[in-house]
Amino acid sequence: MSTASPPNHQPLRIVLTGGPGGGKTTAADMFRREIGDRVVIVPETATLLFSGGFPRCHNPSAVQATQRAIYNVQRNLEDIHSAEFPQRVLLCDRGTVDGAAYWPEGPDHFFSSLGTSLASELARYDAVIFFETAAAGDISIEGGNPTRTESLAEAVALDHRLRALWSQHPRFHLVQHATSFFKKITFGLAHIESLVASLKQPNNTD
Repeated sequence: MSTASPPNHQPLRIVLTGGPGGGKTTAADMFRREIGDRVVIVPETATLLFSGGFPRCHNPSAVQATQRAIYNVQRNLEDIHSAEFPQRVLLCDRGTVDGAAYWPEGPDHFFSSLGTSLASELARYDAVIFFETAAAGDISIEGGNPTRTESLAEAVALDHRLRALWSQHPRFHLVQHATSFFKKITFGLAHIESLVASLKQPNNTD
């Protein structure tokens, strides 16, 4: 378990993360539609950058530069949404820890290169909901996202690396792969709703 101290920020921040094709973006959008102005979505930074023309390279030095850019944009996007919507719960489509799973030299080098630590980054968030990749069930993860390039095997490996990092958060919740995408998303939505309700209770120490 992480030794990170509880966040001292407002509003509440919940990370939705997991391997490619897990359903987190779908769940976030559905929850926002149901709850309305009680929540705000912080969009996935990598998708924003890549769909806007940011180059996607495989050279290790280029991967490092890409992940630095994603990390810094992610932090600033979260801070902008916090400032603009102080009364809403922030649902973050991925978080600042994700880049460590892509870093060529591994997580420790990622955090030291950015002048931070896993504990510090986990402490930015009140809870984590992890959507396991559909690739775990040998199901296609294409999903219409043109920025997604991973094979099924790569998606599963990435899912494992991400889970190893995020599972160290004291409020880590796993939404496992299911053969029914509808049931999986329903389960994930119930997790989000329960977390939002419990975290908004005063003096919550869970």
